[in-house]
Amino acid sequence: MMTDEIFMQRCIELARLGEGNVAPNPMVGAVIVLNGKIIGEGYHREYGQAHAEVNAVNSVLNKDSLKEATIYVSLEPCAHFGKTPPCADLIVHHYFKKVVIGCLDTFSEVSGKGIKRLKDAGIEVVVGVLEKECRFLNKRFFTFHEKKRPYIILKWAQTQDGFLDKNREEASKGVNWISSPETQILVHQWRSEEQAILVGRKTVENDNPSLTVREVDGKNPIRILIDSQLRISSDSNIFNSEAKTIILNKIKSEESANCQWVKLSDLNTASILEALYDLNIQSVFIEGGSKTLQHFIIDNSWDEARVIVGNTTFKDGLKAPKINDLPIEKFSFSTDKIYIYSKNK
Repeated sequence: MMTDEIFMQRCIELARLGEGNVAPNPMVGAVIVLNGKIIGEGYHREYGQAHAEVNAVNSVLNKDSLKEATIYVSLEPCAHFGKTPPCADLIVHHYFKKVVIGCLDTFSEVSGKGIKRLKDAGIEVVVGVLEKECRFLNKRFFTFHEKKRPYIILKWAQTQDGFLDKNREEASKGVNWISSPETQILVHQWRSEEQAILVGRKTVENDNPSLTVREVDGKNPIRILIDSQLRISSDSNIFNSEAKTIILNKIKSEESANCQWVKLSDLNTASILEALYDLNIQSVFIEGGSKTLQHFIIDNSWDEARVIVGNTTFKDGLKAPKINDLPIEKFSFSTDKIYIYSKNK
């Protein structure tokens, strides 16, 4: 790797430390270099708090040295007032000699304005170092702003003979586990990395899930329930105080301390994605049920799928969804096999 790429790779490593805590903002890392050595670094730690450039500048004791320094940033510095002041102005204020940027910020409030601000101040600007990697880092952010919908990850566990669940009797409740306890912890880690998690009514009726990240350290995602006629009991786990719950339905729009009911005339994938975009939700982890997952597959409204194949068989039951594509990755985890699909190969 060239020198610029080495420092940009460090920016990416730093940025990932904010995963799960900065949405709907992007993950960003910044490194300050003087005479080939890192003298400061920082990353965006939490939504509403200081950005990566601010934390990197604050980590440098001798601010006069910044006049001769280069700052590397994985994403174009912002040029607008949001929760914090513009980072482009901060860089100009400290008279940085050079700015190296991983990729443009296509959010309309930035979109080249940060770079223009830097160049107008006479600062040398280089753009596009590890651009592909920097865009991949913020695939959720870019999907949201460029496609006007959340980044969608489908997930399900199926048996070796292709079943998602056993046939349910009328009074049959509880989870019919397919994956190993170790894989269930991994799924909680996956949940912690997304802004929201979505399920349909049947999943709540059958399994009564909490949809939290209780097995790992992390932030509980916003819970989204599709319940057109509001049939789910208010004492279900999905309505507990551990996370906010949004209920997409055809009956009412209303808000309480922990729940938000959003009325939609139609609960198809297009209207759901539009509603979630309006709610500023950038990424959604869809865990079921079968019909919900299959609708997103049929409508081509997904970006990734993570399929867990457990070391068990049901011989009969509810058939698992199908993706007519080859996985981009497959690996063993505990006693399970995990297949990763991507629509944006």
